[in-house]
Amino acid sequence: MHMVLTPEQQAVLDGSRGETVAKVMKTLVMYGETFGAEKMVPVTSEYGHLVTSFGLGVMKAVYELMDQLIDAGAVSGQKFSVDPRPMDKHVPANLIQQIFFKVMYSKQKSYEKQLQKLGILSDQAFTCTCYLDEVGNQPKKGDVLSWAESSAVVYANSVLGARCNRNSGILELFGSIVGWVPYFGLLTDEGRKATWVIDVRTKKLPEAQLLGSAIGMKVMEDVPYIKGLDRFLGTELNDSACAYLKDFGAATASNGAVGLYHIANLTPEAREAGESIIAPGAQTYVINEAELARVKNNYPVIWKDYSAKPKLCFVGCPHLTLEQLKSWTVRIEQALERSGNKKVIIPTVFTAAPGVLEKFNQTEYAPRLKATGVITSYICPLMYMNNPMCGKMPVITCSNKLRTYTSARYYTEDEILVRITKEAKK
Repeated sequence: MHMVLTPEQQAVLDGSRGETVAKVMKTLVMYGETFGAEKMVPVTSEYGHLVTSFGLGVMKAVYELMDQLIDAGAVSGQKFSVDPRPMDKHVPANLIQQIFFKVMYSKQKSYEKQLQKLGILSDQAFTCTCYLDEVGNQPKKGDVLSWAESSAVVYANSVLGARCNRNSGILELFGSIVGWVPYFGLLTDEGRKATWVIDVRTKKLPEAQLLGSAIGMKVMEDVPYIKGLDRFLGTELNDSACAYLKDFGAATASNGAVGLYHIANLTPEAREAGESIIAPGAQTYVINEAELARVKNNYPVIWKDYSAKPKLCFVGCPHLTLEQLKSWTVRIEQALERSGNKKVIIPTVFTAAPGVLEKFNQTEYAPRLKATGVITSYICPLMYMNNPMCGKMPVITCSNKLRTYTSARYYTEDEILVRITKEAKK
């Protein structure tokens, strides 16, 4: 299939904006034609979002490409946010791990300078939850995006009603540079129809990360329409519902490849279209307590010592919201009081966007959380874990994304509370 370009688009492809931008355009055209796109459409969101935030020493081709773009003046047509930084000196690490981090991410400072030249929003715009108010990159309903980061894309599509395909790293930057993206998949009306109906029949609100995992593994890259969640979440996208859907969506996107879901009576397109958004012949998947237990019990544990005592706990993948930080503070205080302990018994790190942490630190909750021994950080837990030194550690988490991509072991939020707070006094 050959894409039909407008005269302006064809001119860019022919070199009207220089050889480098022509190569960028050619790459996007080839990308679109691979997926059957017949045309390119304008990127209409105010900002972009990049997935590559980490200065791995081995990514030489990326840094060379960035230099080529910068030298040619082919910078982003939009300002952009980017995924979290990989390192923070406040996160527990032994001397060997610290040295390894410095070697592994040896290009971090120079790469961040490249990002500044290319158009990053600010030195605080490093987070996977770019759409939060404290970060300021929240697209409007119907906006066409050029984003990567699976959890951000699925949130933008589903909760905000924007339109974006699951782009890979670099391709999202290319779309922001030229200002167009190929029109296929989740950008189209047909591609946004649900091909699965998920019937949630649980007696209480399911764990977001567990429900998302079950759905993601069942539907893979398809679009699910979920019935029954509005019984627990209500019909308004308030802070609580959005935080739940953030974690739910991240699990669907990482345990499967979901880029869009619809929640009956709650998410924008489901409220507007109702069940007419379900495609003919859609398959059905019923979820009850037994099904969730089956899914959880089949998660592999790849620790060398199955019964090892955890050395670290990560909460916040994707990054926590301000309200989640406050809620977790109260829950940990209450759990410690019940256990008779003063501080968490496992080193615990809560991760959130720099802007969220800044606002949290202005509240009464920040010193209270610190008193429990919990550390707050802006890093990406996945980047912390994805190396030989930390991959061998017994780490626990309530993130199904972190469980999927690393050796971290999954527990529900209630189970995590027990693990990090309850131990007999010595």
